[in-house]
Amino acid sequence: MSGILGVTATLDSPPATAPRLWAKVIDHTRCIGCHACTTACKSENEVPLSVTRTYVKYVDVGEFPTVRRAFQVTRCNQCEDAPCVTACPTRAMYRRPDGIVDFDKSVCIGCKACIAACPYDAIFINPEDHSAEKCNFCAHRIDIGLEPACVVVCPTEAILVGDLRDQTSRVARIVEREAVAVRRPEKETRPKLFYKGVHQATLDPLAARRPPGGLFMWSEQYQARKAVVSGHPSPANSSAAALLSYDVAHGAPWDWRVSLYTWTKSVAAGAYLVALVLVVMGAVEGDGVLWRWISPLVSAAFLAVTGGLLISDLEHPERFLMIFTRPQWRSWLVRGAVIITAYGGLLATHMGTSWLGLAGVERLLRVPGFLLSILTAVYTAYLFAQARGRDFWQSALLPPHLLVQAVLAGSAALLAAADYADPAAAAALAWTLAGACAVHLVLVVGEVTLAHPTAYARLARWEMIHGRYARWFWAGVILVAVGTAAPWIGLGAVPLALAGLFAYEHAYVQAGQAVALA
Repeated sequence: MSGILGVTATLDSPPATAPRLWAKVIDHTRCIGCHACTTACKSENEVPLSVTRTYVKYVDVGEFPTVRRAFQVTRCNQCEDAPCVTACPTRAMYRRPDGIVDFDKSVCIGCKACIAACPYDAIFINPEDHSAEKCNFCAHRIDIGLEPACVVVCPTEAILVGDLRDQTSRVARIVEREAVAVRRPEKETRPKLFYKGVHQATLDPLAARRPPGGLFMWSEQYQARKAVVSGHPSPANSSAAALLSYDVAHGAPWDWRVSLYTWTKSVAAGAYLVALVLVVMGAVEGDGVLWRWISPLVSAAFLAVTGGLLISDLEHPERFLMIFTRPQWRSWLVRGAVIITAYGGLLATHMGTSWLGLAGVERLLRVPGFLLSILTAVYTAYLFAQARGRDFWQSALLPPHLLVQAVLAGSAALLAAADYADPAAAAALAWTLAGACAVHLVLVVGEVTLAHPTAYARLARWEMIHGRYARWFWAGVILVAVGTAAPWIGLGAVPLALAGLFAYEHAYVQAGQAVALA
């Protein structure tokens, strides 16, 4: 029997012919929901209050008098194709040769990309050292031949760890010969955490009703049951006979700063892109102040604000240069940082050529400027798509939608300056703003009416148009709709269109994170 209450257990030696591949089996036919694993993990790994590497979720299944409580031990799934590893810009999250997904706090910048990417909500920011962490199989114990702390203390041997390549290990025998399940197999992460005898109401985060407000006092559960009886349950893919009775908080990793970043980046990309296109079309003077100075200055100013927002959102802003000094090139945070840096360099070069009067050099910048402004506008779509746990953001409409938003924001910003800088361009900018507002609204309709393939995406859409972020969403729609009248109301459309775009962005970004994943 594994170690119990102080008896130290050791791991068997692996076969000499193959490297280890560690995995866990959690046997829910044995789990009694005692939380010994949670407390042992906290003690062993010095996990502070308010966060957990592992916890036991409770779901009450059935209806009186045939009710029972089902448990699920929730933790990192040790994915073979780990989204957190792909999203991490500095390789702070990495997968070891033995299959354990581990982390290095000394190079974590606290960007929270790993949290957004994880489909299992298994990663958190430690409130004491401000770095990301999660269950790592107690790798420090594994490396010296000891079992993880949770395995040692479990009084019913419900948690097993073993080498999948060792056919004599209990874990390998169970996985190969018995019925086991994994969480969210559709994400194709190939987890190495297997559940035996688990109830679907615990395995699927949306299968059980959640009490209003996410609280779990018995009085609030009574209110939840009243809501179902009155016909107003919270929207979810839930079973009426399953009620979530104990869970931990599930917060959004990215706050209003990320919402604002998408807006400032739209202005930064669009102010240059719109001016460039209108210059090529002849609607804006190629040697005028709007193109030579105002467009690159507005873009550079908002690009600087964008960079400031991204750095301020880091838990370790002093480490932000690690994105460049130890980049993990699959991460779209790294790729985006390179794009923004290159775009900033181009804007500085443009202003330098304007200062020196080098019109020929400025014309050579137009092609790379066109490409970099588009990349700056749309790369966030790929950054969001890398957050594989957030189904609402996995939309093919997002890249073109971000490009349209850049045109909207850029034309609005330039229109505000056109009256005194280039009055002849005002009409073209007003029509550009009106057209961008109209196309934006069409794409919004597409985002909310096209079929979403998963319950997670449908619930996020509900939160955006009916739930917690409905006021932001509808304010954004109404204000941008007024922006379509820009040719007639002129400058009056500028603040309304820009405010409407931010309101929509905030609703979209936050609603995408509103659905619990565990």
